[in-house]
Amino acid sequence: MEFSVRKLDILKELNLAQGVVERKTTLPILSNLLLEAEESQLRISATDLELGIRCACSAKINKDGVGTVPAKRLLEIVRSLPDAEIKLKVLENHWVQVTCERSSFKLVGMAKDSFPVLPAVPKSLAAIPAPVFSDLIQKTIFAISGEESRYTLNGALLMLKPETVAMVSTDGHRLAMIERQIKVAGLSNELRLLIPKKAMSELLKLLAESDEGAHVELAKDDSHLFFSVGGRILISRMLTGQFPNYEAVLPRDNKRVVELDKGLITAAIRRVALLADERSRAIRVQLDKDKLEVFSSSGEYGEAHETLDAAFAGEPLQIGFDYQYLLDFLSVLSEGGKVRLELKDEQSAGQLRPSEQEAYQYRYVVMPMRI
Repeated sequence: MEFSVRKLDILKELNLAQGVVERKTTLPILSNLLLEAEESQLRISATDLELGIRCACSAKINKDGVGTVPAKRLLEIVRSLPDAEIKLKVLENHWVQVTCERSSFKLVGMAKDSFPVLPAVPKSLAAIPAPVFSDLIQKTIFAISGEESRYTLNGALLMLKPETVAMVSTDGHRLAMIERQIKVAGLSNELRLLIPKKAMSELLKLLAESDEGAHVELAKDDSHLFFSVGGRILISRMLTGQFPNYEAVLPRDNKRVVELDKGLITAAIRRVALLADERSRAIRVQLDKDKLEVFSSSGEYGEAHETLDAAFAGEPLQIGFDYQYLLDFLSVLSEGGKVRLELKDEQSAGQLRPSEQEAYQYRYVVMPMRI
């Protein structure tokens, strides 16, 4: 295998592939990329056995072939090189030579036969505009559980119908759900996919690099999910098991409602959180006539208190929340908007949502803390 490629072309693909490469592995081949040079194109593949990626860029192919190369080292070398043509050549014993102008490197590769075979992409089931899919992920990814023991909570549930797309995630303490009215190309009935968190993180990177007007093509086989975006393909192992009945925890009777400026309440929570207990991250929210107060206290640091004007005429209420849960939600809302806080009582889940929802319906449910 021998080819030359422009630095900027290959660098973009190497950056995307790097997120999939297994860093701490007992299988050395998983630290490598598979490079395939054929017909004026360089194809790059990476996998950690849970997640795989295939991407490509144009190249001048002097000799067709296949080889593997250490992913991290190749990326670091390409980053360090000037913006010029880079040449790669597979030598004897799987070594790979990289040259650019006056620089030359030789990397220890591995046999291509030991690189895992990535599954073929089946027929597409549906297509979603890339900006819509990106929005779904950003609005839900932060509420996915990080506990490996709660396997079905390690991803988000994507629900597709011919006229709507929705995504929901939960870690058992909070739940984020977004729904959007949009025609889903290629879909005739309902499709539900449980997407792992790491796949969602890597998808965000692919979507950020996609062209305006791009779509995400969705497909699946018995054990994998496939996401195709503008010639790049992300392959993820499917999460098995039953996603919780999220509809059962959606509040229906939260009649204490207050509307707040997103910027003001975010800043207030950040300030009060400075003196909150570091382990519990608990703050106290108190609703009273025409005001909302936020408190924190810890035996180690002291106390903090801030008052915001708020149009509220109902019965007073005091409730505790994990401040980080609130900030996670507020951070993904658009600047300059308003947010509704909907409460029932001290023991029931609170609900937050943007006051203005035109393109989508977005809600965030948070369990209270004892204070």
